[in-house]
Amino acid sequence: MDWKTFQALLSGVNKYSTAFGRIWLSVVFVFRVMVYVVAAERVWGDEQKDFDCNTKQPGCSNVCYDYYFPISHIRLWALQLIFISCPSFLVVMHVAYRDDRERKYRAKHGEEAKLYNNTGKKHGGLWWTYLISLFVKTGIEVAFLYILHHVYDSFYLPRLVKCEVAPCPNQVDCYIGHPTEKKVFTYFMVGASALCIVLNICEIVYLIAKRIVRIANKIKRRHQNVAVHHDDYHDDPFNNSNLQPPSKMDLKDKPPSFRTASGLRPNGLKLEERIRASAPNLLSA
Repeated sequence: MDWKTFQALLSGVNKYSTAFGRIWLSVVFVFRVMVYVVAAERVWGDEQKDFDCNTKQPGCSNVCYDYYFPISHIRLWALQLIFISCPSFLVVMHVAYRDDRERKYRAKHGEEAKLYNNTGKKHGGLWWTYLISLFVKTGIEVAFLYILHHVYDSFYLPRLVKCEVAPCPNQVDCYIGHPTEKKVFTYFMVGASALCIVLNICEIVYLIAKRIVRIANKIKRRHQNVAVHHDDYHDDPFNNSNLQPPSKMDLKDKPPSFRTASGLRPNGLKLEERIRASAPNLLSA
């Protein structure tokens, strides 16, 4: 397997990752890929030749090895590294899709036009793609740990196994090559996988919490803007809705109008008008 190509592909994910994602990538490269390439492959080597049984029965050693090691640790870890990297490529593909849309949009509307402020910023669909990739990576890690534990009954690797599988004539003792080294590397790789699970969970919590805080701040700003517009509306001097009916105290303080003044004239004026109306008109006589 060309691990340099694998590293180059995963390095493209680093610039779109959070701080937890960068730590996860460092753990994968340093504590898993490097250990796998430099040490683990050499320790396991051709492990079937190192699997020795105390019998010369043809086929007994091969059958016993297949019974106790249906899949090699080293090949299982290689599959695990490949599978946990695939969800990260979804993020790179989504960003490449955004870049292509941005390029077509600028070709149609001009170089100054922009469809995205930043194609690599985790907003909208890219945020969901990134979050789903974290859930998938966590599920793959847990699934491979379960497979490793289920296939070998535990993470412990014994020095001696007893085999009674045909065509072995009776119960035979088989010895595993480099059992202590293999046990150490098994615990180390399991621990690195568990650390990656913890980092994925922390990143999931961080992304969701950050999204909730952003939404809460947006709602808070919206309420503040609505309150400001409401205050400006009531403070407007040309707004007729601010006019209120005058109270009785205000009416007492105001001068009388023309209509009300006619009813407030003295009684002497009314009597003079009656005398004039009853007097005879001498001019007509």
